[in-house]
Amino acid sequence: MTIDPSDATGISGRLAGVKRTIDEATAKAGRAPGSARLVAVSKHKPAEDIRAAHAAGQRDFGENYAQELAEKAAALRDLPDLVWHFIGQLQRNKVKLIVPHARFIHAVDRADLAIEIDRRAAAAGVVVSVLIEVNLEGEASKGGCAPADLGALLAATAKLAHLRAVGLMSIPPAEDDAELTRPRFQALRALRDAHGGAAALPELSMGMSHDFPVAIAEGATLVRVGTAIFGARA
Repeated sequence: MTIDPSDATGISGRLAGVKRTIDEATAKAGRAPGSARLVAVSKHKPAEDIRAAHAAGQRDFGENYAQELAEKAAALRDLPDLVWHFIGQLQRNKVKLIVPHARFIHAVDRADLAIEIDRRAAAAGVVVSVLIEVNLEGEASKGGCAPADLGALLAATAKLAHLRAVGLMSIPPAEDDAELTRPRFQALRALRDAHGGAAALPELSMGMSHDFPVAIAEGATLVRVGTAIFGARA
């Protein structure tokens, strides 16, 4: 999906357009309405933009940087129904910043990180839902566990009382043609199916502004869309 720079309707109008596209893609795939949820990626955007999207009905927001999420959570604490997703690569020393705020962490890719999230969640008296990030093609520039290591990581998370592994997440290589990402989305779904299926791992976080309709066709339950809602980042 592309942004029309002449669009004067702003965030609310673009958000409505993204939601229409999600509904259309969901229906075309023969899936139930609402089975694909939008995470509005608000990194590097001011809190006022999040307020505008919230006023237009959006509730799930994604941030890539721990300090930025903590600051925005503080600035927007008057919006109690806002749901934070942390979707960036996460260092252990930053976990303390996001556990009090993030209901979902999308990029858990190693056992020591899961253990630290569990420890911080226990101290805060919460249970955090996490998605295991899988690096399907072994890209050195990206996080994520290798597909062959997924079973061991899921077994490690199953031992933690304050962390629930609820699904898988992946960021495929960027492609100009969204159809070229389809095999990667299919591969993530197949990997999920090989590790208990939707009953064990109900969430698939895949698809961004340029390819989320294809991701929905291949089973995405969470799509991460930023530019198509908030516009280009500086």
